[in-house]
Amino acid sequence: MSSDIRPSETLRFALAADPPARLDKAIARDVPDEAHLSRSRLARLLAEGRVRVNGAVAGAKDKAAEGDEVEVSVPAAADVETRAESIPLSVVHEDDDLIVIDKPAGMVVHPAPGSPGGTLVNALLHHFGGALSGVGGEKRPGIVHRIDKDTSGLLVVAKSDAAHHGLAAQFEAHTARRRYLAICHGIPDPADPRLRGLRGISWETGAVLKITTRLDRHRTDRQRQAVTWEGGRHAVTRASVEERLGAAALVSCRLETGRTHQIRVHMAHAGHGLVGDPVYGGRRALPQAQPGRAEAEAFPRQALHAAELGFLHPLSGAEMAFAAPLPADMAALLSALRGEG
Repeated sequence: MSSDIRPSETLRFALAADPPARLDKAIARDVPDEAHLSRSRLARLLAEGRVRVNGAVAGAKDKAAEGDEVEVSVPAAADVETRAESIPLSVVHEDDDLIVIDKPAGMVVHPAPGSPGGTLVNALLHHFGGALSGVGGEKRPGIVHRIDKDTSGLLVVAKSDAAHHGLAAQFEAHTARRRYLAICHGIPDPADPRLRGLRGISWETGAVLKITTRLDRHRTDRQRQAVTWEGGRHAVTRASVEERLGAAALVSCRLETGRTHQIRVHMAHAGHGLVGDPVYGGRRALPQAQPGRAEAEAFPRQALHAAELGFLHPLSGAEMAFAAPLPADMAALLSALRGEG
């Protein structure tokens, strides 16, 4: 390994119970989601000698054991400039330290090998021009949290290291407030005996459905998340019905934690997958007589919108609260399910 390459980050974690026998597979299972390291990227890091287990440089085929202490040195990105692109943005709020965006469905947040351009970061670089003070030693926006490509709604981005650290601490401590609106199959109901007997499901005052599980990468499909009871990461979602729509419902979902695909996985676990969700929604169809059935079947994305976002300003400490109305496609779907027009 070349000694002149300095890691920009060192990830440290322990292997969870019952790891796969091979180290590369065990690390791929347990590496923190926030690292966004693909299996191929981890394989390269192992080959480059950037992975240590219990203090010693490790190889892909080494044996893994529960409790092994893993260190992954992730080198600074190569000098590949992320292009500033003139992409329209819906700016909800901006000050010297941060910006709040109402992201459209279909926009990826961060450039990746499969989507190097057209992302929110590309758009923000153009929007900021030379005004960024820098995050992590580079003039780039600080992505504190993400929402899926095909989820619309509110996202806060830091413009400086100080703002980035302050916001990241709030999201890590789960004190940032996030409310989503979703359209799901079926109507979550405390009287439903199926829900009363489902593991991880409980009800709170006001007919609030509380879903408490652990979430981990799917064992065979690494692009998906799955409910688990051991390993993985603690996840809590609260959902309440805003409006009954025949055999569907408009639900309000509040995140206590913010795991990858959390609302989509949790609602599917409860038997109320989101309309249009190609990964977790299953092939569930609305009844023939349901208004808006055709529109629901043709809806091209998960019907999920980040509607409200709240946090303390990372420098001033002021309470910040923002709301974004439903985008046109979800508003039209809602209208169709109501039988309007």
